[in-house]
Amino acid sequence: MTLIYLSIAWAAGILLGSQFHLPAWSVAAGLIPLVLLIPFRNRLKPIVTVSACLVLFCGGVVRYQASVPEHYAWQVASYNDGGAVTLKGTVATAPDIRDTGTRLTVRVNEINTGGKWQTVSGNVLIFASLYPEYEYGDVLELDGKLETPLSSGDFDYKGYLAGQGISSVMYYPRLEVTGHGAGFRPLGWIYSARKALAGKIAQVLPEPQAALAQGIVLGIRAGIPASVNDDFVRTGTAHILAISGQNLSIVAGLFIAAGIWLFGKKRYFYVWLALAATWGYALLTGMSAPVVRSAIMLSLFLCADLLGRQRSVLPALALTAAVMLAFTPRLLWEASFQLSFLSMLGLALVAPPMQSFGRDFISKRLGEEGILVRSLNWLTDSLAVTVGVILVIWPVIAHYFGVFSIAAPLANLLILPALPPILVTGALASALGLIALPLGQVVGWLAWLFTSYLLAVTHVLAGLAAASITTGAINPAWIWGYFAVVALALWLYRIRQRVPAIAGRVAGFLGVCLSNG
Repeated sequence: MTLIYLSIAWAAGILLGSQFHLPAWSVAAGLIPLVLLIPFRNRLKPIVTVSACLVLFCGGVVRYQASVPEHYAWQVASYNDGGAVTLKGTVATAPDIRDTGTRLTVRVNEINTGGKWQTVSGNVLIFASLYPEYEYGDVLELDGKLETPLSSGDFDYKGYLAGQGISSVMYYPRLEVTGHGAGFRPLGWIYSARKALAGKIAQVLPEPQAALAQGIVLGIRAGIPASVNDDFVRTGTAHILAISGQNLSIVAGLFIAAGIWLFGKKRYFYVWLALAATWGYALLTGMSAPVVRSAIMLSLFLCADLLGRQRSVLPALALTAAVMLAFTPRLLWEASFQLSFLSMLGLALVAPPMQSFGRDFISKRLGEEGILVRSLNWLTDSLAVTVGVILVIWPVIAHYFGVFSIAAPLANLLILPALPPILVTGALASALGLIALPLGQVVGWLAWLFTSYLLAVTHVLAGLAAASITTGAINPAWIWGYFAVVALALWLYRIRQRVPAIAGRVAGFLGVCLSNG
């Protein structure tokens, strides 16, 4: 628990660091409680813990302030909102292709203002046309105006981009490719393979099945029609299209359930299967920062199970989050980070009690052996993982997207069994398509079958009048209140055997009070 307290103190300091300043020397003020060790030597651990928490809290405040960018002349953001400039830089990530254009993250190294080239650094988000196409590692020369990102409504777009290391945007500049292959070569290979696989999926499947398979298998959502995307939002299954924490955790949960069903719990084959699926999936989708963060958190959970130290999951998860925030404090405000962290909490805290309840219910009525029992156990385990994650993340999804899906549990239960087949058949069809297109088309029929089923289920459920409720942005106070209720419910479940005795004592105490009154 000490590690959890320390991590919470650090995160709280970063959170409050956005509201007020503290001088760097204030970190030393956290050592003041150590003076209490003189009269209370027998209270060493709590006093040292309190002191360490204060040090980390003040350190978190100072760390956040240090992360606020200051625009020096050598930073490209210092030229925002001025006149036209010429930049030289490299495409730093895979191009984000949308319906109306392409978005490029360019790592800038030179700028020309007034006919003089100067060395600068920083990332710029470029809004460009769909054509010509650009690749990761392309060296570009750009002419245009640098602008500061503008936030709109409740969405802090400037802060969102800052979390990705971007402080400037440029809309439709003149672009000229002056070189290729300047990026990190292994990452370039991954992006090239991803693009080639996406192309083969488009060849072996019709639309919109092809776009859906590209989204699920590769995390490429550009081609998904707006109507299909709306169906997934209304049914609370949009996480399947966005490779992030909740998606990885559900996929890993399904592989855990499948591994236990196939191999049992001996030798932890199910853990190795889930670990392989997690990192293989992350690699296949391009190893973006949110995916890597989610994969790391999920791996900690799986490794704790592998080592037989499930109780270590929470401290390890808290430590991982604290370390991530130390490197990038603004992650605390990113929806992807919040959803990844909460998904792991749902997987670690909420899903296991639900799985135990379901398995006990089945064993009492059908026994513990047989194909039917194993199939029902797999079904309840999968449902527990799904509902466990949804119960924790839905307030955050409703807060950011303004929609709460009533159909989400049913929709996830119906479509999640089709997710592994889509991943397998989609990846296999695209890989075989690279070797011989007819082979890819044969497997593509299976991928078409599962993707069509998924599209049909989401479309039917999304058409129901009560499929979802438009909530608008939820007040954070209500979200914290909800989490408090969930925490109370989990605590009561843990001490459920002592609840009758506690209730009896409370009732006896109230009875005495009433009789004396």
